[in-house]
Amino acid sequence: MDPVVIPILVAALVVVFLMAATVRIVPQARRYNIERFGRYRRTLQPGLNFVLPVADRVNTKLDVREQVYSSDPKPVITEDNLVVNIDTVLYYQITDPRAAAYEVADYLQAIDQLTVTTLRNVIGSMDLEGTLTSREEINARLRAVLDDATGKWGIRVNRVEIKAIDPPNTIKEAMEKQMRAERDKRAAILHAEGERQAKILTAEGTKQKDILEAQGTQQAMILRADGESKAVELVFQAVHRNNADAKVLAYKYLETLPHLAQSDNNTFWVIPGELTEAIRTVTTAFGDQSAAAAGPPVAGQQDSAADVADSDKDNVGVPEIEPNSTLALDAVAAADEAAKQAAAAVSDAKAEAEAAGETRLPGR
Repeated sequence: MDPVVIPILVAALVVVFLMAATVRIVPQARRYNIERFGRYRRTLQPGLNFVLPVADRVNTKLDVREQVYSSDPKPVITEDNLVVNIDTVLYYQITDPRAAAYEVADYLQAIDQLTVTTLRNVIGSMDLEGTLTSREEINARLRAVLDDATGKWGIRVNRVEIKAIDPPNTIKEAMEKQMRAERDKRAAILHAEGERQAKILTAEGTKQKDILEAQGTQQAMILRADGESKAVELVFQAVHRNNADAKVLAYKYLETLPHLAQSDNNTFWVIPGELTEAIRTVTTAFGDQSAAAAGPPVAGQQDSAADVADSDKDNVGVPEIEPNSTLALDAVAAADEAAKQAAAAVSDAKAEAEAAGETRLPGR
């Protein structure tokens, strides 16, 4: 090989090496800290950068994107002396690469230890119930402390979240029993409320049923009374239209007497004072019919009847009826029949009264 070629090749290799050592290409979202003879010189930005070969060197390569750091569960004692394990998640971003590289030796470890101490201070003033229900408050206080401490490290803490709070197993069992008891309580309350609503609805339905039945009974009684009143009115009009005399009315009066004692609500029965007048009217009616059937009296009979009439005028009281007279027999028979009917009505009324527990009759 030609001796001149060898130095040329060596020189070319040196030039290539120097060019390679001079050029630094920084990717996007990365930052390179450059030191010159061991001293911080500058931070390379993304893109093509030139440095002095041999004199400058890259000390740290940092990622300035937002990153996530999940710490291991740490034991923390609450105010009521219960040990709980708390796992946190940290979202942070490097804002100053120089400070992150030179202000703190290991920023992740520093953030982790600061998080643990802050958690112990915050949760130490809370009981277990407050710890489980106050995550937002704990997160806010953690972020405030970490922002204040990590600002000089060139790191911004965007969010701090508590990922898990694990109480002891005995506390978990007690909490499960409490939750089960609360569920049973709510189920019992809902069941009782359902039964209450069902009873209320049933009572309302029964009430509406009774009201409707009472209204139906009322309407039926009104219609029945209206029909009876119209029937009585028609009978009354028919009686007056046919010009019924006192004899027919007296007979219907006696015929109606037995029906007065048929009511279930009667405990005693009052015999009307017009009963004797009705009997006398009926007796007179039957006597008139017997007299008409016997024919006109002869002269001797007329004289004897006149003598009787004269004696009746002088004699105050009930006229005496001759035993052999056909008129007297018919009248007595009619009076006896009416008296039997009245006595039967009175007996029926007395039986009704005794069945109801009342043995007293009017006039006794």
